[in-house]
Amino acid sequence: MFLSALIKKLLVVVISIALLIVPLKSAQAVLQEGDEVPNYVRSQITGIDLHGQDLSKSSIAGATARDANLSDVDLHGTVLTLSDLKGSNLNGIDLTDTLADRVNFQKTDLRNAVLVNMIASGSSFAGAVISGADFSYAVLDRDDQKNLCEIAEGVNPVTGIATRDSLECVDQGGGYKPAMPGS
Repeated sequence: MFLSALIKKLLVVVISIALLIVPLKSAQAVLQEGDEVPNYVRSQITGIDLHGQDLSKSSIAGATARDANLSDVDLHGTVLTLSDLKGSNLNGIDLTDTLADRVNFQKTDLRNAVLVNMIASGSSFAGAVISGADFSYAVLDRDDQKNLCEIAEGVNPVTGIATRDSLECVDQGGGYKPAMPGS
């Protein structure tokens, strides 16, 4: 357990340092020769419409994508570290196995999203709509988990998991318990 947490923290540090070295792009990403998916690292993509696209295993790290339409996008296995998605439509998005630490998810539409195994430490979900979202085994800050439990409702149409169950909310006393695999 300790080693796993240490490796995750080390990965976050390495990615953060890499983001500081990569120059900021202001244009939309395009496929380069040999690229399999577009790369949006440190891009200014506010308002972009990527609805329904398969961007799995791409990178949107450090991007500003406020008010973007990422509904029904497959982003499983991506890196979103330090991205700003405030106000974006993420309805039905697949964020399975993503590294989404320190991401601004404020006021996003995460209805019916699949966020299984997502690492979202240091992220903010204030004002997000999460009805039907599946957070199974997601790594969230305790305060975020507690606040999400207060508004959790619905069942994810893809996984069949109730949002409250995926967050492992405890009904008695308004508390919560951390989501841990195998417990």
